[in-house]
Amino acid sequence: MPRPPSSPDAILDHPLIAARYFFPRAEEPRARLDVDAGDALLACALHRTDPDGNTVVHFHGNGEVAADWQGGFERVIGRMGWDLLLAEYRGYGGSTGEPLLGRMLGDVEPILRAAGPPERLVLFGRSVGSIFALEAAARFPEVAGLVLESAIADPLERLRLRVDPRELGVTEATFEAAVSARLDHRRKIGRYRGPVLLLHSRHDGLVDASHAERLAEWAGGPVELRIFERGDHNSILAENAQPYLEAVAAFLGRVRPAGAAR
Repeated sequence: MPRPPSSPDAILDHPLIAARYFFPRAEEPRARLDVDAGDALLACALHRTDPDGNTVVHFHGNGEVAADWQGGFERVIGRMGWDLLLAEYRGYGGSTGEPLLGRMLGDVEPILRAAGPPERLVLFGRSVGSIFALEAAARFPEVAGLVLESAIADPLERLRLRVDPRELGVTEATFEAAVSARLDHRRKIGRYRGPVLLLHSRHDGLVDASHAERLAEWAGGPVELRIFERGDHNSILAENAQPYLEAVAAFLGRVRPAGAAR
């Protein structure tokens, strides 16, 4: 009889979580930048615009791949005067490996090291990508800023919708402790002292707008909360393109490192 997982990462790496919470597909990105994550090669994408190397690092949602954000978004961010690194997850796009949550948290470190000096980076997490953007902010608190769109305040709530701890061979208390140890978003955003922009749709039927409101309340630094009346979880950008992108442009303008060329 197999032993139940014991460490937080071993619990989060359970294949049932990978199968039920992540929805990878294979698609190669353009402008590919391979990032060595040890036991996986991450097929990220890098679009250069800024000679000073100020970079937005974008973590996509769980049903997307990095290539979905090419063909327009990189030009928009480029016109704002920033480079764009589209982070890819293990098992997604052109990456190797499997989407194991505990290991994916560790992957933010090599991704950020490939992106450049932390003080020249802005982290951008959409939906499930907020998990990895917040992990990156916890590991690199000197990053210039943090943008969270349709973000998750309570990962335990989201995971419990897909898995029962008994299926993982652990008790409810053990599962809650594992999630708290590795995915405490209140602690992570509370310890980050840099500026935060939160974007959410009032009518998000997957991740309720209360998640954004909680993150705003917990933020340890200056925070701007924009809740849009149009769109839902997957159409927030399409339905609010002008105000959404204006908010991002204004935020990037405020946090741009001093002395950087425009």
